[in-house]
Amino acid sequence: MQDKIRPIDIAKTLKISTSSLRNYEARGIVPPTERLSTGYRIYTKEHVAYFECIVAMSPGFGMDITTDVLKKIQLNELDSALWILNKAQVNNYEDKVLTEKAMKLIEKSTDEQIFEKHLTIGEVSEETKVTTTTLRYWESEGLVHSTRNEENNYRLYNMFELIKIMLMKTTQNAVYSHEIIQLKQDIKKLKRHDLLGLKMIILENHKNLNKRNQQQLFGLHQLYRLCEMVNLYS
Repeated sequence: MQDKIRPIDIAKTLKISTSSLRNYEARGIVPPTERLSTGYRIYTKEHVAYFECIVAMSPGFGMDITTDVLKKIQLNELDSALWILNKAQVNNYEDKVLTEKAMKLIEKSTDEQIFEKHLTIGEVSEETKVTTTTLRYWESEGLVHSTRNEENNYRLYNMFELIKIMLMKTTQNAVYSHEIIQLKQDIKKLKRHDLLGLKMIILENHKNLNKRNQQQLFGLHQLYRLCEMVNLYS
């Protein structure tokens, strides 16, 4: 590649629009560019490496984390950038653990335990680390359902609903995507005693988490290449 590269050439290579390049620059994700006397932007190989990172990292980490990390790289704050990514990977691992726990609950519980044992909203919040406010919101959206205690009118959730809440919890750290939209739709459409359907959703969610893990690996690969180019390794 030449030292000075046209935006249209980068856009074609990365299969994005030139307006996306300008938007990334406006967000401060890439270093400032030089301009010709005509006003056209001219990018260098370093800019290309930044754009490659954005395209590679955003599917697995999301634009907010990608933005934070690449701003740290521009400030030569590699360690800070890596800790941001480490936290995102930990979140992905915790979602995997929660998904596996949901499957074990189904496999080890009888129908009676699944549908007859109930937890209060506070107990569900403690078990899943989902706030009671979020639980009430999900219920208002028809994503989960509760019954009411006849004595005090408190919300009660059976184990079937608890498992659905575990799955919804995994969407909180996820990058907004078609898979996440589909997961929420599948949970919302699930009939209350459809254990087989619930198992299928769990398996699909596990597949999505594996995909996210691989996307993150590819993003880290491109970040490594960028860091080599800008000499950030000590």
